[in-house]
Amino acid sequence: MKRNSIVILLLAFTIGCKSLNNTQKGTGIGAAGGAAAGAAIGGLTGKNSAIGALIGAAVGGSAGYFIGRHMDKQAEELKQAIPDATVERVGEGINLTFNSGLLFKLNSSELSDDAKKELNKFSGILNKYDDTQILLEGHTDDTGSDEYNLKLSERRAEAVSSYLKSQNLPASRLNTKWYGEAQPKFPNDSEANREKNRRVEIAIFANNDMKKDAEKGELK
Repeated sequence: MKRNSIVILLLAFTIGCKSLNNTQKGTGIGAAGGAAAGAAIGGLTGKNSAIGALIGAAVGGSAGYFIGRHMDKQAEELKQAIPDATVERVGEGINLTFNSGLLFKLNSSELSDDAKKELNKFSGILNKYDDTQILLEGHTDDTGSDEYNLKLSERRAEAVSSYLKSQNLPASRLNTKWYGEAQPKFPNDSEANREKNRRVEIAIFANNDMKKDAEKGELK
């Protein structure tokens, strides 16, 4: 019964959000209990995904409104700077996805020169907005063994994290997780879908300083 109630709550929230803009969505998630929703998603999947982390980080209310407005600006800058990445506003945060094919050669965790150029743009914006936390997740398709894919996704997440640190991002802002093939976004039934599942997914959300400024109405 508890599981069904959670599903109904999340579906109701999703439907209700269709008529809201991004900033209003951030306010609504927090007001409905962002931490509880994030925990619910984690409990249903058995993992704390990037989306679950973003929903769980929401504070809601007027503070959530200001955070959402602040994140709108950052998301637009990321879309313009990195057009090959998928940038989505989720709640009071940002979900950004790099296709691994843009970052790494097949079965490799070594960043290409083109990948470093993309990450340079990414780190420049993250350094500009220094009041956020960043969660980096590595994912693969189902080609190969579970053990191999898990290790590959770890190496790729850590490679991105290490490069961002070399671009003056403090280690305290970065956290890495890896799931191998366990969290596909698409069915692994074609090469096109497998390519989409080979990805580095990033969650960007407010740190405590941003939340305090938002609560005081001082977030620009």
